[in-house]
Amino acid sequence: MGNKPRIRFKGFTEDWEQRKLGDLYKRVNDRNDGTLGRDKWISVAKMYFQDPDKVQSNNLDTRTYVMKKGDIAFEGHPNNEFKFGRFVLNDIGTGIISELFPIYRPITEYDLDFWKYAIQRERVMAPIFAKSITSSGNSSNKLDHNHFLNQELLVPNIEEQKKIGTLLSILSKNITLHQCKLEKLKLTKKALLQKLFPKNGKHIPEIRFKGFTDAWEQRKLSDITEIVMGQSPSSKNYTDNPNDNILVQGNADLKDGKVVPRLWTKEITKTIDKDGIILTVRAPVGDVAKTDYKVVLGRGVAGIKGNNYIYQFLQKLQNNRYWVSLSSGSTFESINSNDIKDLIIDIPSIEEQTKISMLLNNVNSIITLHQRKLERLQEVKKGLFQKMFV
Repeated sequence: MGNKPRIRFKGFTEDWEQRKLGDLYKRVNDRNDGTLGRDKWISVAKMYFQDPDKVQSNNLDTRTYVMKKGDIAFEGHPNNEFKFGRFVLNDIGTGIISELFPIYRPITEYDLDFWKYAIQRERVMAPIFAKSITSSGNSSNKLDHNHFLNQELLVPNIEEQKKIGTLLSILSKNITLHQCKLEKLKLTKKALLQKLFPKNGKHIPEIRFKGFTDAWEQRKLSDITEIVMGQSPSSKNYTDNPNDNILVQGNADLKDGKVVPRLWTKEITKTIDKDGIILTVRAPVGDVAKTDYKVVLGRGVAGIKGNNYIYQFLQKLQNNRYWVSLSSGSTFESINSNDIKDLIIDIPSIEEQTKISMLLNNVNSIITLHQRKLERLQEVKKGLFQKMFV
């Protein structure tokens, strides 16, 4: 690893400087004197002020530290992303946190946006933590403060910090904005699914397209389409060769309402053709997707040769956790062929089915578009994060 990042802003050419953490931070343990109350309790993991009514601590004065904006706190719970734990930077304002989290305060000129990301670089911080932590005997690690402050890392000058911090902050805000838009679209889709189909005991939906007034029929799913229960091939015939047959076993093979090829097989048992519907029948039950390929069905799924209307109806059931409630009480969460065949489905005229399907498909397309924009932004940020730091 060199002393310069791979991508830099124009005008910055010098090496990043090797600095001791003790030259950048000091350990602080300012106790709360009663000035800060429950409304200033900070959730360290997610860095936000908690709802005062949900703060359970009765020791706001004696068992809390004051954390100021710009301070960092060590959250020592290891996970898949952070081997030893991580630092979290306070960018929301002065508050109080549990004394279980040690706080460090910057003692040099400091760009908050830069350090918010710099202190979470696992490639850099994990080796530092490896030399600085002591096990607490439970699921959380503790820092040896002297060892930690004696470790070194590479730091750019304040002007380059500001440039990097500003760029990453703008990207993060755009990502948050797209996440909010995406969540609103998904909520809109859920609301439409509830209102475009009749509720239990009803024969017409809450909202309808103009010109449609007839009551809907109720039919068993097996009376209007073909259902294929999965049968797993022998595991000896599984492959990772995309030229073989795509195998769908369960939820792991589905994403955002589509089949995502993950495993292949040389053995053909039960199949569903392109544009068929996949329904998971083992835990987690009730997840629904469409397939853009002919696939082999494992025993964790069923194939339904239905149209877009049936797919949207099954999505409504998924949102309502219909299949989960049907399988509750079982030792192993699952549904069987009779559960699926006997499903009562509300059926309007072909014309009304088409209208409903077109509307929901359009919403799906908009959701997919925003999901892809979000993923691209996240990839850009990830790439910059890797190339703008050393």
